[in-house]
Amino acid sequence: MKFFFSIALSGALLTGQAAQAQKSPSPYKTDFLVDGGITVGLGAISAAGLYLVQQKNGLSNAELAALDRNDIPKIDRFAAGKFSERAQTISDIFAYPTLLIAPGLLALNPEVRGRYGQVLGLYLQTMMANNAIFTMTVGNVYRYRPYLYGTEGGGGRNGKIATNSFFGGHTANTAAATFFAAKVFHDFNPGSSAEPFVWGAAALVPVAVGYYRIEAGKHFLTDNMVGYAVGATLGIVVPQLHKVGRSRGVSMVPMQGLNINGHSYSGLRLTKQL
Repeated sequence: MKFFFSIALSGALLTGQAAQAQKSPSPYKTDFLVDGGITVGLGAISAAGLYLVQQKNGLSNAELAALDRNDIPKIDRFAAGKFSERAQTISDIFAYPTLLIAPGLLALNPEVRGRYGQVLGLYLQTMMANNAIFTMTVGNVYRYRPYLYGTEGGGGRNGKIATNSFFGGHTANTAAATFFAAKVFHDFNPGSSAEPFVWGAAALVPVAVGYYRIEAGKHFLTDNMVGYAVGATLGIVVPQLHKVGRSRGVSMVPMQGLNINGHSYSGLRLTKQL
């Protein structure tokens, strides 16, 4: 499926582009200082989230023995007890290279290539936003991975990483990358006949990742559904917020602080000038 995504997007990027001799204007407006500051701020939130993840505690053997699959929502219960190192490897093969392939294929398009530095800056901001939400969520939410409800997993059953089921990071990152590539292709090539193939490939690759993460016993179905929604949304929204000619007065900035109960919070603030 990753191969299909590569073929679909690369073929679409090359079709009809060689004849365009004049470089078109970018559909995006960016500011080095503003967008650089946002990206750095998102990176800081990600680092804070990673710190929180490191402070989590794993389960004792007694706590593992007390886990009951009947406590899992019915929609997720089918995944309880699954474990497969092969499926985990396949999910890694789909996910990690896609993070480079998706933006890399955009360089095949002459229109994008002329603005590739700008596009890479937007891609970095997209992935930083995705990871900020992911790490802060994982750092604050305890949900036990499906394999803990079985007997496999070895020494990893007592580790803190076994509490990181919600939400699916592999799926979120893959969706952010593929939907970003599809969105950028759309914005640089509006009305292209290849768009259904590009969007279809962008949608299918993270589905494949999510499937194998379930088979590996790493995530439940709803973990992947949330991860897919978060990644796909950011892959589309971040470029859209930078579109030339869109409604002005919309901004996205990282935020964090303490609520009235003394608990810390962080996230993204979207504002629109009326």
